[in-house]
Amino acid sequence: MAEVETTREGSVLTITLNRPDKLNAFDAAAHEAFARALGEAGDLEVRAVVLTGAGRGFCVGQDLGELRDGDRDVAALLRTRWNRHALGLRGLEKPVLAAVNGAAAGAGVSLACACDIRLAADGAAFVPAFVNVGLVPDTGGSWLLPRLLGPARSFEWMSSGRRLAADEALAWGLVSEVVEGDGVVARAQERAAELAALPTKAIAMTKRLFERAASSRLEEQLELEAQLQLAATRTDDFAEGVAAFLEKRDPRFSGR
Repeated sequence: MAEVETTREGSVLTITLNRPDKLNAFDAAAHEAFARALGEAGDLEVRAVVLTGAGRGFCVGQDLGELRDGDRDVAALLRTRWNRHALGLRGLEKPVLAAVNGAAAGAGVSLACACDIRLAADGAAFVPAFVNVGLVPDTGGSWLLPRLLGPARSFEWMSSGRRLAADEALAWGLVSEVVEGDGVVARAQERAAELAALPTKAIAMTKRLFERAASSRLEEQLELEAQLQLAATRTDDFAEGVAAFLEKRDPRFSGR
């Protein structure tokens, strides 16, 4: 059984973490399989990505069974594996949606936050379990969460380690939608297909703008907007969008 499975429907790639008996905790094989899946997601024909988990969990982070050795270099594990995943998700030049089907804990919360959009099943829960075992946030959690929730709320939540149910995650803005029953993956795939039909290069550049905005001065952000707007006008999708507008028809974007 593959630790990570990928399926493709049209231009939407679904990545499924597939260690359901471990709530999709990552072992060494899962880390390598996920890195390969992210490489597949980078294909130009893939225009949107859905990340989810098999069974009743989304992802509960690192398989602690691999950390029983007291000499384990956790910093090396983060630098060579988990950090690579966070950077890989953020670096995808296309929309990435997390379909949080069940428990997301520890680095699993960080992976969900590294996606651009999060949907949750009504039975899903988010548990920043780091402090519960004497650890600090990792896999980008300390960078991603303040941008999503603000620094005060993020610190309070991360320091408490308390379980956040799907409805509260929706109220906080951590997720954009809560889906009843087991329909969260299908709903995420539906939304991914809608996004994939849009000018995905423009979406990718918008992603870059928002990521830079938090640390840029206004003058710097205005310049980046100008640079990326010029790049956008040189895409096939810009030409198609203008032509469709002038011809009073629906555009047919190619993502190029």
